[in-house]
Amino acid sequence: MVDFLISAIKIIFLLGFLILIHEVGHLIVAKLCKVKVNEFAIGFGKTIWQKQGKETKYTIRLIPLGGFCSMEGEEERSDNERSFSKASIPKRMAIVVAGAAVNIVFGIIVYFILMSCTGTFVTNEINTLIEGYTAQEIGLQSGDKIVEMNGKKIDNKYDLDDVTKNINSNDEISLKIDRNGEILDYKTKLTEVKQKITGIYLDDEAKIVTIERNSPAEKAGLKANDKIIKVNGVEITNDTNKIISAIQEKEEENIQIEVQRGNQNIEVTLVPDYLSTYYLGVNLIQAEGTLINHIIYGGVETKDFLFSIFDNIKQLFTGRVGIDQMMGPVGISEAVAKTKGFEEFIYLLALISISLGITNLLPIPALDGGKILILLIEAIRRKPLKEETEINIQMLGFTLLIALALYVSYNDILRVVT
Repeated sequence: MVDFLISAIKIIFLLGFLILIHEVGHLIVAKLCKVKVNEFAIGFGKTIWQKQGKETKYTIRLIPLGGFCSMEGEEERSDNERSFSKASIPKRMAIVVAGAAVNIVFGIIVYFILMSCTGTFVTNEINTLIEGYTAQEIGLQSGDKIVEMNGKKIDNKYDLDDVTKNINSNDEISLKIDRNGEILDYKTKLTEVKQKITGIYLDDEAKIVTIERNSPAEKAGLKANDKIIKVNGVEITNDTNKIISAIQEKEEENIQIEVQRGNQNIEVTLVPDYLSTYYLGVNLIQAEGTLINHIIYGGVETKDFLFSIFDNIKQLFTGRVGIDQMMGPVGISEAVAKTKGFEEFIYLLALISISLGITNLLPIPALDGGKILILLIEAIRRKPLKEETEINIQMLGFTLLIALALYVSYNDILRVVT
């Protein structure tokens, strides 16, 4: 019972807070743009407290999930000079964008602070060499500093990774190494490491969350919600790392995977794809835990974090990830409930906040991005759409979103109960 209450509090706080700050963004910019706000509510449902300001009624409602900012002339056009519909297009755009912008900026700040407080970056100085890799073969030594690769300055591990990720199998690379103040030049090739790619994404309990389209896993017949119980005959007990090890360490090409699907155990043969990556083969020294180093680390990690979110959204629109693999309120609630510790909860808070902001800016009617699209059309036409036409567009978008939400929630429930 205690665990249930804690989970419920975490879910209500996270979802409620993120929707609330979204609406606060609309409120603040509307006030700055002199647009009349009739009501600003925290929560939904029956009003349990209210206070009338000069023109805005502030309320707290019974259901503590989010809130709303009701502006004059937002839903139906108004002749009031301070209505949303009478404001200039740039002002209306600013008001519409503000909610998503708050979510995105808040998520970035939270993630940056989290990363800055929990780690530090790695320098360009070699600590140890990995046996059998390029660095050892060409005679690099502990204490050497990698100052340049392929003409690009290397100050830390992230610079090195940025260069090596674009290396191909036949590429010869140039290295400049600082050894006790002497600059040494090398021409060499990096060591190729082949990694098996299955297209499977797992949760902490070895259940398949999503499968990439046209991936080896999909071709083998695996499905979302399948729970992996054996890999190559090895029993798996809710251990994701054990699954990864069993797949990557097997020398043979075919992988035997047994999954539990409902009340059945199904065995499939998976033929993985291979991804080649190239390594110099060095372990670098971690930087001192100074304030500036923590800030640099936080900045680099935050940049990578944002790119990964954009990449996930791109995969949805390019077909690599299907709609059936999206996560809705039920799935998000389950993920929030399963968070362990403050750090994991804050990470999810940042992730959902940024994702919510970016998703809300997509040009889909009923989302803020759809409203921006309508405003752009109005700017191009130099006159607004007919009110009836705009309402119909918004209603169509709202209907599609409700249908999508129901479909995604249905899949979320299946994932939870199976």
